[in-house]
Amino acid sequence: MNASEFIQQIKAVRQRADVLENHAKTSELLPAEILHDSLEELNTALEELRVAEEEIRQQNEELRNTRYALDVERQRYKELFDFAPDAYLVTNTEGKILEANRTATHLFKISQKYIQGKLLINFVPENQRRAFRSQLIRLQQIKQIQDWEIPMQTREHTKFDTAISVTTMCDREGNSKGWCWLIRDITARKQAEAQLQAIRNENLQLQEATRLKSQFLAVMSHELRTPMNAILGFSQLLLRHPYDQFPPQARSMVERILSSARRLLMLIEDILDFSKLEAGRLELNLEEFNLAELVTTSVQELYCLAQQKNLTINVYINLSDPQIINDSDRVRQILVNLLSNAIKFTDIGNVNVEVLEIQDRVMLIVKDTGIGISEADLKNIFQEFRQVNQCLTRKHGGTGLGLAIVDQLVRLMKGSVTVESKLGEGSTFRVELPRVVHSNH
Repeated sequence: MNASEFIQQIKAVRQRADVLENHAKTSELLPAEILHDSLEELNTALEELRVAEEEIRQQNEELRNTRYALDVERQRYKELFDFAPDAYLVTNTEGKILEANRTATHLFKISQKYIQGKLLINFVPENQRRAFRSQLIRLQQIKQIQDWEIPMQTREHTKFDTAISVTTMCDREGNSKGWCWLIRDITARKQAEAQLQAIRNENLQLQEATRLKSQFLAVMSHELRTPMNAILGFSQLLLRHPYDQFPPQARSMVERILSSARRLLMLIEDILDFSKLEAGRLELNLEEFNLAELVTTSVQELYCLAQQKNLTINVYINLSDPQIINDSDRVRQILVNLLSNAIKFTDIGNVNVEVLEIQDRVMLIVKDTGIGISEADLKNIFQEFRQVNQCLTRKHGGTGLGLAIVDQLVRLMKGSVTVESKLGEGSTFRVELPRVVHSNH
């Protein structure tokens, strides 16, 4: 029951009272009977008033509850609005700020009382204002904009990047009466994106530099190998002549030429192999062969180098089945690189070569009693153009590609290579390979 209904109820009671009064004046009934009827009518009217009063009381209670709920909801909205992590603004259709939360005042470095009434375009840099006005015009038609990225500025003209979402507020007739703005500071994200792009550009430059380096190494290696083969061939032909046809000094010179040419050709082959490995162009020639025979033959080929330094080479082979499937030339190259390094960097003691099997894999171990490797150098031992103890490079020679080639070849064979060493106590290299290597194609 509303107020108007309650008023009508009171009027009805009054009308009944007037009717009773007139009836009493004109009635022929006894006064006692008239009084009884009047009281009955009055009780009925009062009962109806009490019912109406109770309904009004209930409605007032519901109204108070509704008003309380509205106040709670209004307070919750205000707290959500004020303490939201992003800037929230309400403007009219001219862009004048009507409401702003705390984040907005912090973002634009202006107090609450001064931000209200200002045009939002004041916080847009001069060179962006034309675009901003165009978007305001578009808002009249499209009603909503999502994640519009535009630079903005504080009251002191400090610029920052923002992402803006705008929603149109409409009246009951559907006409625009203003806009709700969500403004998010994305400066940190933009900086991170710029850094990431810079890193990507740098990576592309590095990849291009690596490609050019590999191409240069491959071309130069081919170009150098051709004249080196000619030098080797002619030197060998000269040395085939009878011994007495050359003066001793001339024969010694030819032997030096041949020795130096062989050494230089080995360096060129290392560079060519590494460039192929780095470019992913080296393919394994898989075949079945006897690993024990290959190890024995490879050690015999390098035995003369060990003899020159009075070193002993010990070989231990423990294989139940020496047959494996791999590229025999590349396995020999791995072993020769490790063994020649061990001899090169060992002046006193011995070099041990051990071959054993672990389930479906085989392991080659090369251990020496040489100068060892410092802990600082261990992490860089398999990098290209690096050599243990850089100060000894001139003394021992080499390109610094040997171990890098070993590492790349072992990876190509789906194996692993590890090293244990201490400075002055020698080194131990372990190469673990599958017994059967499968083609990558």
